[in-house]
Amino acid sequence: MIDINIEKTLQGSSKDMQLSINLQIQEQEFVAISGKSGSGKTTLLRVLAGLESAKGTVSVFGKRWLDGHHTLAVQKRQIGFVFQDYALFENMSVEQNLLYVAQDKKLARHLLELTELSSLAQRLPARLSGGQKQRVSLCRALMKRPKLLLMDEPFSALDPSMRLKLQHDILRLHKEFATTTLFVTHDPSEIYKLAQRVVVLEDGKMIQDGTPKDVLLKTKGSQKFSLQGEILEIYKADVIYVAVVAIGQQIVEVVLDGHEAQSFTVGQSVQVSTKAFAPTLSALG
Repeated sequence: MIDINIEKTLQGSSKDMQLSINLQIQEQEFVAISGKSGSGKTTLLRVLAGLESAKGTVSVFGKRWLDGHHTLAVQKRQIGFVFQDYALFENMSVEQNLLYVAQDKKLARHLLELTELSSLAQRLPARLSGGQKQRVSLCRALMKRPKLLLMDEPFSALDPSMRLKLQHDILRLHKEFATTTLFVTHDPSEIYKLAQRVVVLEDGKMIQDGTPKDVLLKTKGSQKFSLQGEILEIYKADVIYVAVVAIGQQIVEVVLDGHEAQSFTVGQSVQVSTKAFAPTLSALG
């Protein structure tokens, strides 16, 4: 089990915020960390990686990584970290980037084969696409067979088709290497597809902790589903109005009457719900 009980003061643009996390994670669990920008998601990952300090304790599978007396050095933590910006060595080939972490050619070749990168083993990062770079970054993170894999929005710069490919790779590698995985994301579809559990942060505090179905599909009464989105546009079409709403990586259109159209604004966060396949909008907060 991973036992996290930490406190850390974060400096925000308008005021300081207290990150306060008390979280237990089971071995081989796949956990999504979600929430608004600035809620403390990335800081939590960086504290676990040993890249930032915090007060409190972190215990990982019976070994103390952080307490009031000492902090375990980054290189002694059995972690893999996948960054948003890939962080590859530009003067090294794909294979050399992996072997820099551990001199295990058999493992490197196995990882490249699993992620369909074998033909690119001798290519430099500058000649790779964004999706290829992110797969190399994932392979490199697994070269030490880490007990804990941390990913900070690993799909944020990728197109939808490449996201699907990388999601498949991550699920397969998570199972094969029996890692415990934490990943930061804003995308509900990623959470639903990948995670066994989702923890939602707000202003440094845990406000929700449950299965993706329980957290994402919040319904009321006879509603079939309910998801959060943002209004991109409201336009008139004959006698009705249509709201264009972004939900994660998806765009949907919702029919409104004249009164409803006047009560919503572009950029507003809304709840998109449906009864008998007729979507409706309701304001958040």
